[in-house]
Amino acid sequence: QVQFVESGGGLVQAGGSLRLSCAASGSTFTFNIEVMGWFRQGPGKQREWVATIGSGGDPYYANFVKGRFTISRDNAKNTVYLQMNSLKPDDTAVYYCDTAKSGAWLHYWGQGTQVTVSS
Repeated sequence: QVQFVESGGGLVQAGGSLRLSCAASGSTFTFNIEVMGWFRQGPGKQREWVATIGSGGDPYYANFVKGRFTISRDNAKNTVYLQMNSLKPDDTAVYYCDTAKSGAWLHYWGQGTQVTVSS
């Protein structure tokens, strides 16, 4: 079983920045070869995909965060990051990380980290 612990959220004004972290653990989880991603769920909204990073570090982003968010990973620390710049009130959500296998997200949801952007 794999566990994710997200952190780094908080309250920030529009235009500000935050850096989220997701630490992965699990005896059978080989972090450095796994695809990792970030999702978010805003108030009253469905959970949505935000960004993905492949085992080789190749990033992919949802259109609504392109140019503002950067996903990265530190394999030595089993941690994936999400640098969020130019934040907007619409970015207010609980942010979660997840991993994928054979092209499907596994939904190993942690507790998430709350991001609140004030206008």
